[in-house]
Amino acid sequence: MSNSEWNDPEANKLPEKVNELEQTNGVPKDTKRKRIVVVGLGMVGIAFIEKLMKLDVKRREYDIIVIGEEPHLAYNRVGLTSFFQHRQVENLYLNPKEWYSGMPEGSLNYHLNTLVSEINSEEKTVKTSAGDTVPYDILVLATGSDALLPRHTPGHDAKGVFVYRTIDDLQKLIEFSSTRKGTTGAVVGGGLLGLEAAKAMMDLEDFGAVKLIERNRWVLSRQLDGDAGNMVVEQVRALGVDVLLSKRVGKIKHDADNYVTGVVFEDGEEMDCSCICFAIGIKARDELARKAGIKCADRGGGIVINPDLSTSIKDIYAIGECASWENQTFGLIAPGVEMADVLAFNLTQAKAHSPRVFKRPDLSTKLKLLGVEVASFGDFFADRDGPKELPKRHGAGKKEGVIESKDRIKNMTSGPVPPPVKALTYKDPFQQVYKKYLFTMDGKYLLGGMMIGDTKDYVKLVPMVKNQKALEVPPSEFIVGASKGDDDADDLDDDTQICSCHNVLKGDVVKAVKDGTCKSIGDVKSCTKAGTGCGGCMPLVQTIFNKTMTSMGQEVKNHLCPHFEYSRADLFNIIYVKKLQDFEQVMKECGKDPNSLGCESCKPTIGSIVSSLSNKHILDPPRRGLQDTNDRFLGNIQRNGTFSVIPRIAGGEITPEKLIIIGTVAKKYGLYTKITGGQRIDMFGAKKQDLLAIWEELIDGGMESGHAYAKSLRTVKSCVGTTWCRFGIGDSVGMAVRLEERYKSIRAPHKIKGGVSGCVRECAEAQNKDFGLIATEKGFNIFVAGNGGAKPKHSELLAKDVPPDDVVPILDRYLSFYIRTADKLQRTARWIENLPGGIKYLQEVILEDKLGICADLEQQMADLVGSYFCEWTEVLKDPERRKLFSQFANTGTTISDTVEPVEDRGQQRPAYWPRESAKEDFRGTKWSELSWQPIIEADKFKDLPTGDSQAIKRGDTQLAIFKVKGKYYCTQQMCPHKRAFALSDGLIGDDIQNNKLWVSCPFHKRNYELGGPNAGKCGNDPEVNIATFPVEEREDGMVYVKLPPVEELDSVLGTEKWKVRKGETEDPFKSLDEKLKNGMGFKGRKGRDVSHLENGKGERGKAAHILAGGERGAGGLDW
Repeated sequence: MSNSEWNDPEANKLPEKVNELEQTNGVPKDTKRKRIVVVGLGMVGIAFIEKLMKLDVKRREYDIIVIGEEPHLAYNRVGLTSFFQHRQVENLYLNPKEWYSGMPEGSLNYHLNTLVSEINSEEKTVKTSAGDTVPYDILVLATGSDALLPRHTPGHDAKGVFVYRTIDDLQKLIEFSSTRKGTTGAVVGGGLLGLEAAKAMMDLEDFGAVKLIERNRWVLSRQLDGDAGNMVVEQVRALGVDVLLSKRVGKIKHDADNYVTGVVFEDGEEMDCSCICFAIGIKARDELARKAGIKCADRGGGIVINPDLSTSIKDIYAIGECASWENQTFGLIAPGVEMADVLAFNLTQAKAHSPRVFKRPDLSTKLKLLGVEVASFGDFFADRDGPKELPKRHGAGKKEGVIESKDRIKNMTSGPVPPPVKALTYKDPFQQVYKKYLFTMDGKYLLGGMMIGDTKDYVKLVPMVKNQKALEVPPSEFIVGASKGDDDADDLDDDTQICSCHNVLKGDVVKAVKDGTCKSIGDVKSCTKAGTGCGGCMPLVQTIFNKTMTSMGQEVKNHLCPHFEYSRADLFNIIYVKKLQDFEQVMKECGKDPNSLGCESCKPTIGSIVSSLSNKHILDPPRRGLQDTNDRFLGNIQRNGTFSVIPRIAGGEITPEKLIIIGTVAKKYGLYTKITGGQRIDMFGAKKQDLLAIWEELIDGGMESGHAYAKSLRTVKSCVGTTWCRFGIGDSVGMAVRLEERYKSIRAPHKIKGGVSGCVRECAEAQNKDFGLIATEKGFNIFVAGNGGAKPKHSELLAKDVPPDDVVPILDRYLSFYIRTADKLQRTARWIENLPGGIKYLQEVILEDKLGICADLEQQMADLVGSYFCEWTEVLKDPERRKLFSQFANTGTTISDTVEPVEDRGQQRPAYWPRESAKEDFRGTKWSELSWQPIIEADKFKDLPTGDSQAIKRGDTQLAIFKVKGKYYCTQQMCPHKRAFALSDGLIGDDIQNNKLWVSCPFHKRNYELGGPNAGKCGNDPEVNIATFPVEEREDGMVYVKLPPVEELDSVLGTEKWKVRKGETEDPFKSLDEKLKNGMGFKGRKGRDVSHLENGKGERGKAAHILAGGERGAGGLDW
């Protein structure tokens, strides 16, 4: 086991983080700090220090002084056995010496080879054996434990008697063994440490024989029962260790010079040996605490701790092996690390969060000892000692394990009632496999168990015990299933970890398959990383994948959707070669049914392919019906049906004049504003009917579309580089602006993000982007195929030290190749993972022109770049396109706020969505009467191959009318799932073979049938449905809809009736704000009408002053 497995990963990077924070003055300098003194620099002591430093680095509330008794920095005690191979103490260090010195100045000091001899809790000081007095505000005792030596045994002080605990112990053992070559070495104790010591003695290769002495009838008696322990004995003996069972050392023999010559057992037998290593347990080091009057456990020892790790004296805490929790001490490292984590959290985070408490630790272990696989989990001795805890049941009746009064009387006369536990055991002496699983009496709950030889089920069984979920299969299937060789995933919860290497849950795999991200086992490995570590989980991953696909009734195919038997890459090539221009042509050439309308899956994909080959306006009739709502209205649709407005800010560089324009527009139209991680300003809450006016002001001020609504280039993030930074070695802003200006508007299979950093400090985070540049002395290193999001991936190096002039050609080829070959909605990270040969193949294609297509790829990009236009500018110029942005097609009146606005932090946002859908049976509404009424002119609908639609207002009710292949359909406008009024903006799909036609809600893809006997039904959510109405076109040129009276219609479907209101959902911050005592009591905020300066105007007052011309005179700003 490597040392790094015991480190806090974030704490490992603390020196770099500290350096970065200090460069930006992110480390507070003058805070009033408390002093924490930690006694003990072992694995738990350093775990506490790491976690506290990590949480406190930006706060600087504490300075730490740690006092260690050993002459070494904290080292990996679990990995002591490896010391016999390398003999280098530094190889065991959990942190290098430089780590300690890399902390903020004064925050961490250590003293080695120093024993703390006294605690004065009244004066809050500790005294060392050197006579130094160290004051503390908080004292943390992590003194650990001592290895037990049987001092009552005659000869225990002979030369050649050792314990197995510290580096010093090992060095002494190594030195001594070299003088006793060929003799017999003995280990007393057959527990975990004893087996480790036996292996260490064998590894020394000095002893002619190694014998293991155990007083019980089997080894590992604290983890295993007799059958399992004896099976381990057989395997250990087969490895060459002589195991003596049921033997107690009565006396240690020695010669006249006090050197060990052998042992005499309590039964009178004798054994010759020259060296004895005792590994018979540990004893908590509580002598320092006892001397100071801190309460300690009478039986077993240890410093008594409360659930928050505090001791009986204020401001003194104990963690690790020295601590006694509920009369138990723990010799495993994991509970100690958990204690360290709880204490560090409480000291730093409890002011704004509920304090944590230390709970019953999970003592499950899985390890390999002397080559033998051993595991125990849960309450593994529940059949012997009785269960520590039984699952809580719902309903009345006697709880299992509760002894009633009549049973207590029976206990006195007939002995104790057997534990309410049943064991299921499997033993294979041929394969040396043993399994015992413990269940409640009814077999409904798994309590714990143990395994030898075959431990692959460990990862599945541990969460079953933790979750205490009733089993859905009989206990026998645990053994029968295991013996088949295939992992079964049906009984696993979605939060079960199936891949420990990459911490992948079952639910991660299921979700990736169900949402269409993963269509093959290769996709699963790429998307989730499951199976890409040790590979041991692959049978289970394969089973989960197969069963999920089967449950969906799907085969593993890479087809775009049911309308096409081609992948996206295949379709791209067909459209490219045959020069197809629109959806109708593509469907006739490639579709399964040439007359099909397609669906919500294939339409946007074909629209993207056509746009990436010939850059034409997406709102023109042949293409508008292919677009999702975001592209259809050139803005991201938000929860309340409004849209975001995001002008392009290339490279994050913006002038004060443009900031004023953005601020003015946001103020004028009441838009919520936010600066994003992509270095631009987003404005939210723009009504559809206001979009034209908003963009007219922005474009008039020299701005253009930011394409935040499209699957295209979003931003190229940059640091300031040589423009301002003293560390910069490349003009990152200049390069970022050029790249963003070049690739803006280019549509791709998914969104594209870029980044440019001016030096290796990487402030632009270029190495988690679809493409990223980092300046070097010779040019730029180009990284590709990284992304953040739900499945983060670090970029891979495509080319090194690229001169600035060569950057654009390489990126042109890379992006063109991605656009050509990626699958539907596939980010570059997943694309390169599935690309045969991965990054090496990509380098061959892009840098070495392996396929001979580089010139073609560059030309493809040049054609796209040369055809650029601002989509919003073209909309403003065209009266027909402008007509698309009215709220309703039959009236100029509007309806505002389908979701109630809420004032929050000085701006308005929509109220939170309610948790439940509107589950009324709209489809089955019984209207009192229906009459035909002219609603809208028929010429407002176009006969498009993809269908057309309009939103209609009647009274307070919103309706959606669709025209598909000459036929009309009418439904309510509201999707009941989230009460969003948007169905007219949804994509229309069909299944000609089954005579189905549907509209897909643009919010969450609920698909509602438009016609036929199931009109109004939702095909993928049975809880919701919609009302539909007869509709027809008449000779007078009007479209008529058969509707009930207005009042009745509004009473069922009125906008005001279904408006989402603030009171429907509880504020998620209510509890937190109560703890903070004021929802707006954030540090640094004095409110918007108050300034930190005396007599200052505050935010609102200052802005009003400037807008009124009060800045530098009545003429306004002095430019």
